[in-house]
Amino acid sequence: MTQTGRPRGFDTEQALDRAMEVFWRHGYEGASLTDLTAAMGINKPSLYAAYGNKEGLFRKVVARYADVEMAYARDALDQPTAHQVAAVLLRENVVALTRPDRPAGCLSVQGGTACGTENAAISEFLAASRLAGEQALAARFARAVDEGDLPPDVDAAALARFLSVVTEGHAVHAAAGAQRSQLEQSAEIALHAFTAAAYRAPAARIR
Repeated sequence: MTQTGRPRGFDTEQALDRAMEVFWRHGYEGASLTDLTAAMGINKPSLYAAYGNKEGLFRKVVARYADVEMAYARDALDQPTAHQVAAVLLRENVVALTRPDRPAGCLSVQGGTACGTENAAISEFLAASRLAGEQALAARFARAVDEGDLPPDVDAAALARFLSVVTEGHAVHAAAGAQRSQLEQSAEIALHAFTAAAYRAPAARIR
């Protein structure tokens, strides 16, 4: 009889981690159901029973990715100053993009960049996920303005957009083979630019 439920010993988090690597390496469209079920150690009926379909699995994978692989972004938001927020985000982002035990780059950036029109919902979902992160940054910088950490005329949304552009650009370069040391250089340049724009002062004066 064909198995329709979850197999004995099915570990949801472990299965999501294995599916994450497949999506991360191949993108949404490039990841076949055969590749996914082989990596997860389950059959197709089990995948459908547990996650609904490929898109449902991918959405759960992205949530898992945000919770585990992007924990550094939440740590950055908890830093006491806007400068430290930017520093932790930029530096830890480089580390996350270039871990030797993970695919290079970022699942959120690479997962749907090549989707065709039939999978436009995936690209829109990932874009919305990235925008949510940018908005969280903007809210943190707006709080820094309220607290007097940043000047009152600073555009919090523009600062958040700048950091998002840099980190997403780093993801593209990491996937193309850029070395960690190279991305660290550009992260430090970006941090100096952020500091000058945010504090209206030479970066060297900010600690």
